[in-house]
Amino acid sequence: MTHRRAREQPEDIFSRVGLKIDATRQRAMIAMALFLLGGLTLLTLLRVTSGFVSEAWSFLWLRLVGWGAFALPFFVFGAGAFLLRRGEEVAALEWGRVFAGEILFAILLALIHLFTPTNDPALLAYTGAGGGFIGWAIGYGLASLVGVSGAQIALGAVGLATLPAILGMSAARLRAWSDALAARAGQTGPTAPMAKPMERKPAPTLATPPPTPPAQPSAPPMPASAARPVFGIKPAPKTPATPPAVLTPRGLPRRRAPALPPLDLLDLASEAKYGETDANRKARLIEETLANFGIPAKVVEIHAGPTVTQFGLEPGFIERRSSDGRIRPRKVSVNRIAALQHDLELALAVAPIRIETPVPGKPVVGIEVPNQSVSVVSLRGVMEDDTFKSKKKKYPLTIALGRDVSGAVNVADLGAMPHLLIAGATGSGKSVCINAITACLLFNNSPDDLRLIMIDPKRVELVNFNDIPHLLGPVIVNVNEVVPCLRWLTREMDNRFTLFAKEKVRNIDAFNEKMNKAHGDTMPFIVALIDELADLMLVAPEETEKLLTRLAQMARATGIHLVIATQRPSVDVVTGLIKANFPSRISFAVTSSVDSRVVLDTLGAEKLLGRGDMLYMASDSSKLMRLQGCFVSDDELARLVHFWRDKAITDLRDIARQAPWKDLDSTKEGSDEDLIEQAIAIVRQSDRTSISFLQRKLGIGYPRAARLMDQLEERGIVGPDEGGGKSRVVLPASS
Repeated sequence: MTHRRAREQPEDIFSRVGLKIDATRQRAMIAMALFLLGGLTLLTLLRVTSGFVSEAWSFLWLRLVGWGAFALPFFVFGAGAFLLRRGEEVAALEWGRVFAGEILFAILLALIHLFTPTNDPALLAYTGAGGGFIGWAIGYGLASLVGVSGAQIALGAVGLATLPAILGMSAARLRAWSDALAARAGQTGPTAPMAKPMERKPAPTLATPPPTPPAQPSAPPMPASAARPVFGIKPAPKTPATPPAVLTPRGLPRRRAPALPPLDLLDLASEAKYGETDANRKARLIEETLANFGIPAKVVEIHAGPTVTQFGLEPGFIERRSSDGRIRPRKVSVNRIAALQHDLELALAVAPIRIETPVPGKPVVGIEVPNQSVSVVSLRGVMEDDTFKSKKKKYPLTIALGRDVSGAVNVADLGAMPHLLIAGATGSGKSVCINAITACLLFNNSPDDLRLIMIDPKRVELVNFNDIPHLLGPVIVNVNEVVPCLRWLTREMDNRFTLFAKEKVRNIDAFNEKMNKAHGDTMPFIVALIDELADLMLVAPEETEKLLTRLAQMARATGIHLVIATQRPSVDVVTGLIKANFPSRISFAVTSSVDSRVVLDTLGAEKLLGRGDMLYMASDSSKLMRLQGCFVSDDELARLVHFWRDKAITDLRDIARQAPWKDLDSTKEGSDEDLIEQAIAIVRQSDRTSISFLQRKLGIGYPRAARLMDQLEERGIVGPDEGGGKSRVVLPASS
């Protein structure tokens, strides 16, 4: 038997005394204690309360810092407010600013004591006035060396020097701000256009261009070979009737990648350990139950995971009389063990259990029994594992999936999948899985290396990622904008293939390697995350299926990957074309075995426990792997989003307020004029026509053929619908 020992996590003061309190409540309790301490201190200093403890407390602070004691309660109030807001979107505490603030406070105490008129500075400090003993020691200690006036000047200079550190104005940030102000001043100079001087230009697709002088109206267009293109869109055409082509702006410098967020933004979660005694008891129950039904078997392996424990069962031998009359031992059939699933559930008093016959790569039958208590798999624990660290060095799109039935970390490369389909019922863990995947991508990639497209018709999960610099545009919540987005993405894919052919490379990795050697502009990955496919298929099923299929077939080489989730895995949502191009699939708990067959082509997902319990089908293997998905809380995501928003402000990076596909409409790509002309030529050859006739002749679907028939009726080509499924009369052509 093998048992994996859970990773020991550092315990806080609450865990040491046996209390399990999450970080948010701990911060709230400490903040309330600080508010109480500050209020009592203020009342004591104002002589509102009296008593031995109050007198001793006020005596201590008045002698120590003098009049500065009245500022201490407000500092304590500020610390309490910081702890309460830290769980929302407040940056982590910077101890350099705190140290600089303490220095400034001590300098102010010294200056107060120097400017207070007195004949005996020490007596003034003893009475609790001026700057107290700290102000007296610093001020008059320095005055004994350079005099009172010299000490005042020196302390004032040092106090002013601490202000930039307190305000967070580093030299690099001040230099960046000055460069930005100079650039904007250059744009608003005498040669700049006067129209809309304060209008902010929309953010470019994949980089922020430097300020360039406006082009003259009569200037000829720049040839394509004049500068190397970077990746995005080209300016909109002059005629509004023509949709903009998906080309890229030219002449943009490559931005230096900012520092990646630390893993300290994620909470530490202690994972519960599974008892060895309980595991041995269940192993004996399994053996005894099978023996009662005449099946000899022995548990040879026990793997305790966060959600289930897998018992490796080795079937025994039974004696059977052969055709020649001899008694020979024969191996027990695994089908007999699988048929006793419900009897094992009754004996173990748990349901449901899953029997894997056999375990891939092992000569044992796996019996997966749910644990009494489910252990949460933290995203930080998986990302700190050596398996994840070693893989993310080679593959930038490495994502954490969770832990398997033995507690081992399981990670995958989104670039090798190359697309992922996620399905499961409501509350089974789909949205948390998408959040964990997004968090992994944001922790390991800068906006110059990765761009995201997020589609969230439910307006619940992905909208929290708005205003991060990785987004190509705001999170899409209107399903009518999805088709233009997917259409723009296919044009971007075609544009990248054209550029690959020009540079004579095969894929994005070869292109970026060539650009790095030539000190050129690299191409970022694009990951599109769709939280609900059913809503898209309901609005525009034909167009959505066509675009998703084309992207899934061809987009891998261009660095474009899709992550699609749905809570209704029926055949009209997850169609055969879509499923055939998504070899990597994750299924959480579903309601029926039919849904499990649609997603995984086999049974098993209907027996999952929910809350992150999933079956994972890798693209390079047809065997299913049972995992407990990673959990990431809303507080952790809020800190990660705030980090990238703050980075965007610090690096002067524009946030995409307008999507590059905003000028594309949601109608069918291209015009139906050519198709209508073909339909007119076809129906003119006969006296009557029907929708099915147009389907066969033009090779189109029923919705488009029906719409085409309505257009022919409006033009006077065919007669009205006669009902009863009859064909329509073809009207004679007007002379």
